Amino acid sequence: MKFLLLFLDGVGLGPDDPKINPLARARMPHLETLLGGEKLVSHGQLETGRATLKALDACLGVDGLPQSATGQAALLTGQNVPAIVGYHHGPRPNSDIARFLKGGSLLTTLVNRGCRVAFVNAFPPQYFETTSSGPRARGTIAQAVLGAGIPLKTVDDLLNGEALSADFTGSAWRDRLGFTDIPLLEPHEAGERLATLAQRNDFTLFEFWLSDYIGHRRNMETASTMLATVDQVLGGLLDAWDEDRGLILITSDHGNLEDLSTRRHTTNSVPGLIIGPPHYRYPFSASLRNLTHIAPAIARLFEPGSG
Repeated sequence: MKFLLLFLDGVGLGPDDPKINPLARARMPHLETLLGGEKLVSHGQLETGRATLKALDACLGVDGLPQSATGQAALLTGQNVPAIVGYHHGPRPNSDIARFLKGGSLLTTLVNRGCRVAFVNAFPPQYFETTSSGPRARGTIAQAVLGAGIPLKTVDDLLNGEALSADFTGSAWRDRLGFTDIPLLEPHEAGERLATLAQRNDFTLFEFWLSDYIGHRRNMETASTMLATVDQVLGGLLDAWDEDRGLILITSDHGNLEDLSTRRHTTNSVPGLIIGPPHYRYPFSASLRNLTHIAPAIARLFEPGSG
C-alpha cells in the first residue's frame, strides 16, 4: 500500500460563485475531469470512476472559526483537539496543542509499525535558523514530523531531487531566497516528482501552505493563477501515479480560499478528495465525516496483516 496525503492549507468547499470563490472560477481541467466535470465547490458527495469527494467538518463542535494549529492537530492525531483544549487556535501550536504532537500523531503510529514515512517538503537554511529557539516556532505538521523522529528535508534534498519546494516549482527559492542553483520545475514535472517520491515510501505527506496565504490576500487573479498551477501539478501526479498500489488524499484544515469576500477563515467543510481504485477507496472513505476521522482511517490501512 502506498498512501500520499496532499495537504492544501485553508481550502474549504464554498459556493459555486466565481465572484468570491476562485475554486469556482479558476481553470482546473485535471481536477474537473477527476470530478466528472464538476468543480471543487460545495455539493453532496461525489463518486466518479477514479475519485470520491466528501465534505469534512472542520468545526468539530467548537464555537468560532477553525484555525490551522488545532485543525491540523486533529487531522494528524485523530483527536478532537479543539474540543479538548476548548478553543480553535493558530497558526502555530501553543503548549496546549504541542503536547498532542510529540509522539502522538499518525506519523508516530506508522513509524512504530515499521512503515517508511516521509515528509517531502524542503526547508531552507533560514527556517532552521529561525526555529532553533524552540519547537513553538514550528508549524503543526513540522512538529508532528519531528515528534515521530522523521528529519525535515533540506536544500541538499531539494538539489538531489529528494524533496519539493513549498511552491512545487522552486521559483520562490530562486527569486526570494537567492538559491539560483535550485532546479526550476514545470508544474506537471513537479507532480511527477511528487508521485515518484511517494512511490518510494509507504506514507508520504506534502504540505502546500500558499493556498491559505493567498486566501488571506483576497486577490482573485492571484488565487486563480495559483490554483491553475496546482491543477497542473495534479495532472503530473495523476499521470505518474501507480493507482493500483494505493491512494491519494487531498484535504485541508479549515476554509479560507473559497471565500474571498472575507479575510477571515470560514466554517465551511473542507474537501476529503480520495483518489484510487474502488477496492481501496470505498472502505477508506466510508468512515470520513470530519477531520478526526482521517488519521484512524489511514492507520487502519497499515495495520499488521492488513495486506
